[in-house]
Amino acid sequence: MKYFIFTLLALSFASCNSVKKYNEQRLSMVSPEKLRDDVDFTYQKLQEMHPNLNWYISKKELDFKFDSLKMAINKPLTPTEFYFKLQPVISQIREGHLSLKIPAKRFSKKEIKALKNKKGLFGRFEYHVVDDHLYFIENKDSIQNIKPGTELLSINGVSVADYLKKYRELISSDGYNSTFYPYYLKDVFFNFFTAEKGILDSAKIETLYEDKKQTLVLKRESKNKTEIEKEKIDKKRTAEKKLNDYVASTSSYNRNFNFLDKDSTIAYMKIKSFTRTFSDKFYKESFAKIKNAESSYLIIDIRENYGGSLYEINQLYSYLAPEPFVLIKPSQLTSRVSPLKTNYFRKSSPLQYTFKSLAYPGYFFYQTLNVYKGKDGVAYYKMKENKSTKPKQDAFKGKVYVLINGGSFSASSIISSKLKFDKRVTLVGEETGGANDGTVAGFYSYQMLPNSKIDLPIGLLLVQPNIDFTHTKKGVVPDVEISQGVQDIIDKKDVQLDWIKAEIEKEKSLKTTK
Repeated sequence: MKYFIFTLLALSFASCNSVKKYNEQRLSMVSPEKLRDDVDFTYQKLQEMHPNLNWYISKKELDFKFDSLKMAINKPLTPTEFYFKLQPVISQIREGHLSLKIPAKRFSKKEIKALKNKKGLFGRFEYHVVDDHLYFIENKDSIQNIKPGTELLSINGVSVADYLKKYRELISSDGYNSTFYPYYLKDVFFNFFTAEKGILDSAKIETLYEDKKQTLVLKRESKNKTEIEKEKIDKKRTAEKKLNDYVASTSSYNRNFNFLDKDSTIAYMKIKSFTRTFSDKFYKESFAKIKNAESSYLIIDIRENYGGSLYEINQLYSYLAPEPFVLIKPSQLTSRVSPLKTNYFRKSSPLQYTFKSLAYPGYFFYQTLNVYKGKDGVAYYKMKENKSTKPKQDAFKGKVYVLINGGSFSASSIISSKLKFDKRVTLVGEETGGANDGTVAGFYSYQMLPNSKIDLPIGLLLVQPNIDFTHTKKGVVPDVEISQGVQDIIDKKDVQLDWIKAEIEKEKSLKTTK
């Protein structure tokens, strides 16, 4: 027992010391020579591991960008300052999954505990981005009486438009589609801001509403006992919360299913993220309800779904397919040893390291046996999703509409592309943020830049839907294009869903008259 307590104290001390050491390193200046070495290291690792690095940019052009960056680095920078130099170059590769991890401050257990009992400063609002404008679209707590539709002009005297332009350069969609940026930027804006400025207890903001400017001060408030108790209750995983994948931080579900009319003719499924968690049970129960209700129409809403599990979209497709299907093409790697570069022991505690060491031989053989060489001499990785899958017994045979927009990314784009190619659904909304012809993701190799200590996760698999490629270098284009404006969002008017409902009513009316 004494040894156990001593070990816990030693691990706790090591953890605190690690946080302190990281934060000191994050604020230290790194020489230009060492930063240029980090640029070289980054490009070398990308060329070594990324299976389609020059998909959207030529090698000559990318060489030039990395060389230009090295020439521009002529003074010492902190890791955070260096991040804002290097990441815009990486974003020019136009792979949405490829991004440096911003070196944000780490917090001790004591600091984390203190923050848990406080409310967010900016995180209690919902936002919408239009070009270089950031709007409040929801204010549930009526903070400072900020009304939906109010524009946030500045924070502590700095123009929000300037922040938007700066942060816009840090992110990219897959390819040349532009619809992804406003959706993703509104979600990550304050992540970038906080990493750059730190966690603030207050902020002076300037707003604009109906041509009237106003200066307000936002303050970080403490949570009361009722709010703390509610959070504890929200975290308890009931059967319903598990099935619908409840997210306590947003008080919402990742999956929802219901019927939109009294006679259950129209089934509606909203999927915010393909997390895989309890997905088998959710789809099994939902499609059983659809079958029992004899529904004629199904609407699947994957707007602002940034993707997730290939397993889950394969499961979903098996409830829509009329015949056996193959979801994705064989997944390409740069080499046979790529799966062994996934940093198996990364972020392991001493205890985890011990267990992982014992399990490593199994991991090694599993990864090795799943790699094969194709007739073209290229290395591929075996996955269930690039093999034939049979339709489910309760597969839906009626008419299917799928709602997409610029926030539909990664796995959402893969399934949208496949469904469109197979002519199984009618896609409604906006061009997806993810590419029509696939992406590079799967599993990652987590590299750390040697001098700035910035993390660089590199996707190792080229994942592409099993379709004839369009080679447009853009997203999945909807069959019916309908844009939703900021005023529609403020008014909670879903013009895209309303269009589908109206089309269904027209079809039902025609059937009745016949």
